[in-house]
Amino acid sequence: MENVFIHQVYFWLNNPTSTTDRDKLIAGLRKLSSVKSIQQYHIGIPADTNRPVIDSSYAVSLLLTFKNDEDQASYQVDPDHLAFVAECKSLWSKVIVYDSVEAR
Repeated sequence: MENVFIHQVYFWLNNPTSTTDRDKLIAGLRKLSSVKSIQQYHIGIPADTNRPVIDSSYAVSLLLTFKNDEDQASYQVDPDHLAFVAECKSLWSKVIVYDSVEAR
């Protein structure tokens, strides 16, 4: 997987106890799977683990893999991605993104 680009996104909800809001966000994220530049995707919620190094404060996570940086850049301006942000941004209070590429 040379040049693979990993895009990890963590979302905190405005209403952290609202399963309705969480489900709306997850439904919006599922629509992103249609973006052609995405190789793999995973939508998650915090696992039921408890160790000092684990941060489970987020509500929903998204992991995307892209062939390279160019594919990830095209995802950022893809109409489906822009529609997701417009449709769902009112649901979250905080987003943190971790992008990484292969260490060489």
